Amino acid sequence: LVAAPDPGTAKAIAYELVLARGWGEDQYACLVALWTRESQWNAFAMNPYSGAYGIPQALPGTKMATAGADWQTNPATQITWGIGYIAARYTNPCGAWEHSELHNWY
Repeated sequence: LVAAPDPGTAKAIAYELVLARGWGEDQYACLVALWTRESQWNAFAMNPYSGAYGIPQALPGTKMATAGADWQTNPATQITWGIGYIAARYTNPCGAWEHSELHNWY
């Protein structure tokens, strides 16, 4: 049994990836709010109703395999995939947060 990674570690990984993308502290704050709502930053979080999985709550979780074969257990892989998804669909984390606030999903 693998212990759930510490949410603080996941947030630190996300912080580095957000800054590396050229986004600022405001975008990091939106990402923290979004993924706290979605998964509490738990890499093993699964929605029992939809089957959404991981920190970004990918549906289906297997989508995250595009970021790495270890998508089921590695928070860095999940975060990398999630940030890419957000950038492609919402431009940035605050765009995703705004959508989540309006529709309760992103």
